[in-house]
Amino acid sequence: MIGRVHSIQSLGTVDGPGVRFVVFMQGCPLRCKCCHNPDTWDFEGGDEYTAQELVQKAKRYREYFGDEGGITLSGGEPLMQSEFCSEVFKLCHDEGINTCLDTSGVVLNDAVKQLLCHTDRVLLDLKYCDDDLYRQNVGCSIDAPLEFLEYLNEKGIPTTLRQVIIPSVNDDEQSVLMLKETVNRYPCVDKVELLPFKKICQVKYDDMDIPFPFSHLPEPSNSKMAELEEVINSKTVTSN
Repeated sequence: MIGRVHSIQSLGTVDGPGVRFVVFMQGCPLRCKCCHNPDTWDFEGGDEYTAQELVQKAKRYREYFGDEGGITLSGGEPLMQSEFCSEVFKLCHDEGINTCLDTSGVVLNDAVKQLLCHTDRVLLDLKYCDDDLYRQNVGCSIDAPLEFLEYLNEKGIPTTLRQVIIPSVNDDEQSVLMLKETVNRYPCVDKVELLPFKKICQVKYDDMDIPFPFSHLPEPSNSKMAELEEVINSKTVTSN
């Protein structure tokens, strides 16, 4: 089975537990206004790999994985190549390698469910907690990622919920409290990560001669991130 890969990071430390072999899959159906990797959108781009080739590459770094590390499939959107990703993860489990899926959760079908059977942890990018913001800034409804999260909870798959904090969009206390409410509804979520919006991707948009929709927005300050971290970690919210 052949998959399309945008790039590989051999010793990643921010894409799941421990040290990870991170594979960024090619192709994404979303057009998030804060996207850092517009070069992953094209489904026909990237390089072709077999599942065996990727796992063989990952095995070269397993001495660095320790007890927690392993392989992470990111993107782009790996769910768009779910059958290929499932084959990669099955081979990883045959080799005793931990598997982690970094996704926006926009698809839930039989092929994705099969992939999740071989997934040890999911990093779910819940971009906003408001449907209007999803439609305005992502291009889809919030219903899809929430359905995906519901399924993760049903199957008891350990989940890290991630959200990029964007000034004037979702950097207020109420937005973070809404995220906290979501966490409280789904026991599978055992970790939350607030990620600061970054503009280092501007050069990619310039190279591709396309506009960066959020180029006019500033990056959040360290103090603002610390303030919101305090909210997500200390506020108690009871869901109805």
